[in-house]
Amino acid sequence: MDGESLIPCPPLFPAEAAEAMDWMKQLRIADVPGQPYIGECTRGWALDFAASIFGAYDPETGRRLITEFFLLISKKNTKSTIAAAIMVTALLRNWRKSAEFLILAPTVEVANNSYQPARDMVKLDPELERLLHVQDHIRTITHRETGATLKVVAADTDAVGGKKATGVLVDELHLFGAKPKAENMFREALGGLASRPEGFVVWLTTQSSDPPAGAFKTKLDYARKVRDGEVNDPRFMPVLYEFPAKMVAEKEYEKVENAWITNPNFGLSVDEVFLTREMQKAKDEGLASFANFCAKHLNVEVGLALRSDRWVGVDHWAAAADKSITLESILNRCEVVVGGIDGGGLDDLLGLAVLGREKGSRRWLLWSKAWAHETVLERRKSEAPRLRDLERAGDLVVVNDMEQAFSEVADILAVVDASGMLAYVGLDPMGVGAQVDALALVGIGGEDDPSPKERVVGISQGWTLNGAIKTAEIKLASGALRHAGQDLMAWAVGNAKTEPKGNAITITKAVAGTAKIDPLMAAFDAVALMSKNPEAPGSVYTADRGLTFF
Repeated sequence: MDGESLIPCPPLFPAEAAEAMDWMKQLRIADVPGQPYIGECTRGWALDFAASIFGAYDPETGRRLITEFFLLISKKNTKSTIAAAIMVTALLRNWRKSAEFLILAPTVEVANNSYQPARDMVKLDPELERLLHVQDHIRTITHRETGATLKVVAADTDAVGGKKATGVLVDELHLFGAKPKAENMFREALGGLASRPEGFVVWLTTQSSDPPAGAFKTKLDYARKVRDGEVNDPRFMPVLYEFPAKMVAEKEYEKVENAWITNPNFGLSVDEVFLTREMQKAKDEGLASFANFCAKHLNVEVGLALRSDRWVGVDHWAAAADKSITLESILNRCEVVVGGIDGGGLDDLLGLAVLGREKGSRRWLLWSKAWAHETVLERRKSEAPRLRDLERAGDLVVVNDMEQAFSEVADILAVVDASGMLAYVGLDPMGVGAQVDALALVGIGGEDDPSPKERVVGISQGWTLNGAIKTAEIKLASGALRHAGQDLMAWAVGNAKTEPKGNAITITKAVAGTAKIDPLMAAFDAVALMSKNPEAPGSVYTADRGLTFF
């Protein structure tokens, strides 16, 4: 906020940093008018970051004391140029014979964007052109004396297995988030560092247009924890250009006069007139466009997928989160509870929603959980990184037998039933046999259910669910529906697409496509039941046995 560098300390070995920076500052930038030296047109933040990398190397022991660097920075702040300059300098400073340096990019296009500045830096300097051999067709630069190479690798076409890299720079890390095998790829690419104590890895990225997932989410979360002091890792240096939490909460990032905070090249490579116009255009084009703009140009993390065909409840979802809500707290705070279940096929998630009505306030409190068969991870590879994230968070259970999932759902509802508050369990009447059987085994529904009313009920889907969808929207907007703030539900809610059907709207799996919404549909089933204002157990209630439709 004071305009100072985010790197508060000088390099560990200042002399080593100074010597390397003398080399780097003499590299020239081809796509800037006048083709200036980097040292002439780069602001201090970039030089500080590079100096920290080179200055972490102890020339006496041959060991680099900080080995991992992470830079999150907004779009158009010369990230790719800085990446090229760092890696060319590393190639020039290297002493190891036949060493390998890699720039790992998610796609061929990004690989070319990373390679071209490095190539041009060599070609603009006659001395470097004599020392370094450039091979465009394989995106490789070779040091003629040491035999060391700098190679730019596109992850979607080039193999990284078997590499023995001394230095690795991963560009546009956020695009690796959707790659199910990204973590294995990184493990292969970084394997050489185990035998190269002078080695390093640099992660460069902007924010993602979608909620962070997979390898990107893992690394971003870790970088934030190190930055915030939650994790003590002196070999990891995170530099994250993000708005302070208070400014995000108050939406101060929506003011163009604050854009410089996450754009350290504001007024240089980031044109103020351009950014101002693009921000206004994005606002005019709608919430989804503006969210994308904020992610790319302001590093504001996308919390939910905000499309034009999104469910209206998305707009109020984040504000309704309450991390104190758990299954246990619902049982302690509520007077009556209903359950909702949806999905359960091998290509679906099985979603469970537990919705309670709080004593006194009569607010609705929602907690959710989901199960997935291993088949989903294989058939929906684009969703696999996200599902693994949810599994690590504890919101999702991956099983190899859906009977196990049905049984675990029943066991959770049996705990609710034991509290004496379970009024009903609602589910899609199509294909519910296995789940109904599992519930009957724990005394919910079926002949052994001691309740005088049939508690397992069918919830008609399609347009007839419109009432529950509208009720959920209204309750969220008014604060009368609070949820546990789980990543599972944020993801499912963001996946939901609406489709008009006469005077109603529908949210269906067919409209959502490959994106999963089963936990949200389970919540709608629960809302449909709670909308009937069920009485707390113990009241006299008569109903016909069998599957009742609401």
